[in-house]
Amino acid sequence: MAAAHLLAWAVCVLRVALATVYFQEEFLDGERWRNRWVQSTNDSQLGHFRLSSGKFYGHKEKDKGLQTTQNARFYAISARFKPFSNKGKTLVIQYTVKHEQKMDCGGGYVKVFPADVDQKNLNGKSQYYVMFGPDICGFDIKQVHVILHFKNQYHSNKKPIRCKVDGFTHLYTLILRPDLTYEVKIDGQAIESGSIEYDWNLTSLKKMEKSSAESEDREQKREDKSQDWKKHFLDAGAGKPSDWNSELDGDWPAVMLQKPPYQDGLKPEGIEKDVWLHQKMKNTNYLTEYDLSEFENIGAIGLELWQVRSGTIFDNFLITDDEEYAENFGKATWGETKGPEREMDDIQAKEELKRAREEDEEEMLLMDKLNGKENIFKRFHRRNEL
Repeated sequence: MAAAHLLAWAVCVLRVALATVYFQEEFLDGERWRNRWVQSTNDSQLGHFRLSSGKFYGHKEKDKGLQTTQNARFYAISARFKPFSNKGKTLVIQYTVKHEQKMDCGGGYVKVFPADVDQKNLNGKSQYYVMFGPDICGFDIKQVHVILHFKNQYHSNKKPIRCKVDGFTHLYTLILRPDLTYEVKIDGQAIESGSIEYDWNLTSLKKMEKSSAESEDREQKREDKSQDWKKHFLDAGAGKPSDWNSELDGDWPAVMLQKPPYQDGLKPEGIEKDVWLHQKMKNTNYLTEYDLSEFENIGAIGLELWQVRSGTIFDNFLITDDEEYAENFGKATWGETKGPEREMDDIQAKEELKRAREEDEEEMLLMDKLNGKENIFKRFHRRNEL
């Protein structure tokens, strides 16, 4: 039994060693988070964040995260990390979000940006690679966004993914794999998965690219034939054979000679290379460039959103290439505090209910006293009248 536990422990250690963690933030060092996160100054009316674990929590220190503090504001803040490309690798984006104010309308999503994003000028027009997380507004919008940037456009998942709408902390995980499959998890449970190609309505894009590439190939073939004629010229010294019979043999085909690329070391004017010998390779861009899950220069994560009612707390940010590491990190953070958080909320709810009952009882006693004094006054007044 001991050997089995030791083996399992060794496997876990090896797994962690093999995982690449690009970004991880738990806000465990107090106000030093301000040295890592940059508040946008694009607009003087942008809302501000503070470090807080909220009104109820599972652990006062571990549950501290970035909390929105002002109602009806846009928010824009980001953190930078060493740039990387996820080409040929899995990309996992994970974080926790808690709408303890019972969100009525506002975003709870994160954005992953290119490394060259202007953090001080971060705004709604700043280009991002991935936007992921919950968005709530009224009765109609209660969804998890998964938006990917591809071919200079933003593409949304066509499948509706419902988000959590209560006031507790929830763990959101997005997994993008190099085989163009994806998975969305909430609280460690898969709630949606499939093919990026089909679930983002991008098969039409692929067909358009393929059609365009094939059209270019046809055009290139026509150009090659045209160039082929330009490479040759009539042999003026060649004459029709004396025994050629036009009626029997048809029209005599003139003898064609191939032009040399250039003569005597002189190239044609304005041409830097041998255009006659140049031949384009077949266009295969629609095969090689069609990969939605690859981003070349990932270098920042941020919150760029709008909230009507503030109070949301963002915590436990993680970007890695290892699904198992992300799962274990989720268990070690959100998994450890989710139970105690609900217990504290239950205790507070019972205390509030108790206080409300006590206030009602005090109000009833006060009313009884007032009614008693009123009855005494009425009896005294009636006595005087007699």
